[in-house]
Amino acid sequence: MYNIIKTNSDNADFKALIKLLDRDLLAIYGEQQSFFDQFNKIDAIKHVIVLYAGAEPVACGAMKHYDADTMEVKRMFVKEQYRGQKLGLNVLQNVEAWANELGYSNCILETGSGQDAAIRLYQNNGYRIIENYGQYIGVENSICMMKAVG
Repeated sequence: MYNIIKTNSDNADFKALIKLLDRDLLAIYGEQQSFFDQFNKIDAIKHVIVLYAGAEPVACGAMKHYDADTMEVKRMFVKEQYRGQKLGLNVLQNVEAWANELGYSNCILETGSGQDAAIRLYQNNGYRIIENYGQYIGVENSICMMKAVG
């Protein structure tokens, strides 16, 4: 049985999951990851989803304001032993629904070219590749995507 909560970046379970995410990203990208770390600070994120299996936090996602119509999806993660069960999709859809409830029309995100499973998740859920935005302009291994949610 899975349970989802809406919270913020002060949540201890979210912080613990982010440590695991950062470890995974470091393993994929090595020293290149330090460039992205500057854009992945979690302090003051007001919109966080944590998914639990019983009492154990197993997946998370967050979003932050990008512009008047758009939220940026951030820090999507599923613990390794829980992957392949569509929990990432569950979290993503909850993030999108929350963005819609808050009056936003779009979600954008950035993921790395080395994250094939994440790219498939987003594309299978209606995200389309767009030109790199903001701090990702000109970054070769960044893939930016967008989806209308409202």
